Amino acid sequence: MKKKVLRAFVELANNPFQSYVLKKFTQSSISRIVVPAFAKTFKINQEEMERPLQQYGSLHEFFIRKLKTGARPIDERENHLVSPVDGTLAEMGVLKEGTSFFVKGQHYSLSEMLGSDAEAKKYEEGRYALFYLSPSDYHRIHSPHAGTIRKQWALGKKSAPVNHVGLKYGKRPLSRNYRFITEMQVGGRAMAIVKIGAMNINSIILTHQKACLKKGDEMGYFSFGSSVLLLFEKDMYHPTSTSLPVKIKIGESIGTFEEAST
Repeated sequence: MKKKVLRAFVELANNPFQSYVLKKFTQSSISRIVVPAFAKTFKINQEEMERPLQQYGSLHEFFIRKLKTGARPIDERENHLVSPVDGTLAEMGVLKEGTSFFVKGQHYSLSEMLGSDAEAKKYEEGRYALFYLSPSDYHRIHSPHAGTIRKQWALGKKSAPVNHVGLKYGKRPLSRNYRFITEMQVGGRAMAIVKIGAMNINSIILTHQKACLKKGDEMGYFSFGSSVLLLFEKDMYHPTSTSLPVKIKIGESIGTFEEAST
């Protein structure tokens, strides 16, 4: 009963009209008056921002801010994968039953997450890593390694919150929310970068213009707090040994990978 009641509250907070109003406000010039308060409340590091605080014309413009060149050093070791986002590395592990995993007590199927059994099969017995972005984080997404984009596709229509409460009491938000999936070939193996929207706004904007990416290249950005799920083929990814959850930044190593045998 408790879970049903809390799930109802989560879905109520996902009201499309409220999300629409919030989106309009954050994109309006009026919202610039709350930028200083937002920066103070969430302890934004202004020293690393590309522009001074007063030069952002709206809260949305500030939220998707860029950083100064060199603000996120990239671990250039050839066989190291790096974090694609600033945020919290919240969960990682081996896919259970071949193609499923658990987050906050909820079962997730890769077939639902990726849209088909065929897409899920290539990651059978592979690994996953889940990153959560809070409002205080830089919201642009970068490539975890050099590679070639094989395929990109979108799934889902609306989005529930993906914070702690949303993940625990929402109805499988990671695999039901609007999400944009980029599948890359890295060292002859497949890696999926699943960008998951939040709060019904579903704003995941791609910024890369080419199929071949370098490690650390910008791929896109989120307009609101969101999550990123990385999926790896079997025996590809060997995570850095660490206790979770852990705060992490773009460019920091999350482990190593093995290239496909020839």
